[in-house]
Amino acid sequence: MAEARGVTGPAFAEALDLASERLGGAVISANDEFFAPKENLLKATKPVFLEHEYTDRGKWMDGWETRRRRTPGFDWCLVRLGLPGIIRGVVVDTAFFRGNYPEHCSIEACAARPDARVEELLNPRTHWVEILPRSPLAGDAQNAFAVSCPFRFTHLRLNIYPDGGVARLRVHGDAVPDWRRLDRAGAELDLAAAENGARVLSCSDMFFGVRHNLIMPGRAANMGEGWETRRRRGPGYDWALVALAAQGEIHRIEVDTNHFKGNYPDSCMIEGIDAAGRPPEELAGASDFREIVPQTKLQAHTRHLFEEELRAAGPFTHVRLNIYPDGGVSRLRVFGKATRSGAAEQRLRWLNALTDREAEAELRAACGASSWASQMAAARPFRDEEALYATASQVFARLGPEDWLEAFRAHPRIGETRPQAEEASATARRFSSQEQAGMSAAAEETREALARYNRAYDEKFGFIYIVCATGKSADEMLEMLRERIEHAPEEELHIAAEEQRKITEIRLKKLLWGA
Repeated sequence: MAEARGVTGPAFAEALDLASERLGGAVISANDEFFAPKENLLKATKPVFLEHEYTDRGKWMDGWETRRRRTPGFDWCLVRLGLPGIIRGVVVDTAFFRGNYPEHCSIEACAARPDARVEELLNPRTHWVEILPRSPLAGDAQNAFAVSCPFRFTHLRLNIYPDGGVARLRVHGDAVPDWRRLDRAGAELDLAAAENGARVLSCSDMFFGVRHNLIMPGRAANMGEGWETRRRRGPGYDWALVALAAQGEIHRIEVDTNHFKGNYPDSCMIEGIDAAGRPPEELAGASDFREIVPQTKLQAHTRHLFEEELRAAGPFTHVRLNIYPDGGVSRLRVFGKATRSGAAEQRLRWLNALTDREAEAELRAACGASSWASQMAAARPFRDEEALYATASQVFARLGPEDWLEAFRAHPRIGETRPQAEEASATARRFSSQEQAGMSAAAEETREALARYNRAYDEKFGFIYIVCATGKSADEMLEMLRERIEHAPEEELHIAAEEQRKITEIRLKKLLWGA
């Protein structure tokens, strides 16, 4: 199968534009926009030039343009990405800015809440990472810069030196959604949606409409927002290969030819493959695709729903939409559920992509020792679950008594719900509550005895009673406490540390598998 035609430019430009307005991207602040508004930066359309168009402030320009700077400094704007993700490259387009483009630009990125206010982003405590150092720009040109940074970001700050105009900003990369929020028990999701992490890896042709349009949110506003191939003059058919957001079981599929009336495909067929671990370049010609939807006639400007027609449900990691012989499709929706292992793989991908600060905060829900969390964050990326668990065990083995005590302080006493450490995260608190589920049926006499022995244990050893409580009843935990309070302090410290190691292992699995 031939690779797609119709797009030129750097390789990273093949990736999704994470800042696209259609994905929810927005320019939320700028220090100056005297001549042209900041919102123009992310417009989906190409820049235009109207030679005789002026405003009461000067020449009308299709971009963001600041006034002439007469003091030291530079201008900047803040961009909220439509989808959080790993940035592969940016295009700073100065189209039609010839005598008024900036000499240089730089770009910083940060990871924040999607709804973070401008004041929070500008706060000195917000950690910004420089992903593009100060670099020269050319006027009236698409200035392309590859970015090499493994972290997942939500916001960018474009700095221009010293002032001037930029027509468009494109931020190409891989979406990395937070799968803790996506993978809800019993919830169906669109496995082919860009916002959930799906990607259109390749296609046979996209002369009139780019392949990424297939998986964009909502229905297309016009024909230009769909995927459309050139007219085929010989035998064959066109196709698009989609990497699903996660390995999943498919429940139903939608093929939407919205706005395609004289140029919709005559028919379509959909195939799937479970290709976990296989490189993408092998898939286009793979022979082990299975038919999901048989070749079916299509109609113009219509949403085609397939449910009873499905001949295979999966699990699948990729689907291929084949259209006969050519034409345009507005959207492809693949509704279903991620498999347990598929969701865990995406949670690990998310963990690998967090900034060091974010990763340490998440990992401290598994073990409250800051040294353990920082060493684990530095050891990323983890190849798979086994590598994560093996590294966790190795790092824990290097901890000492002070680290153990710090980890103990992140737990509540058995029979209580509030951790000693105030900074314990909501995730850590939830884990503690789940682990102490056996307390819910405890008799009042058992609760009182636990409280007495907890106080005696604290007084003798100087730290709280730590036990891997998962699956244990209140009476079992009380009996273990009675036995352990008789130990010598050094012996008991090592026993408590081993219980912490068990808790850490269980909690890491919960982080990946959901809890």
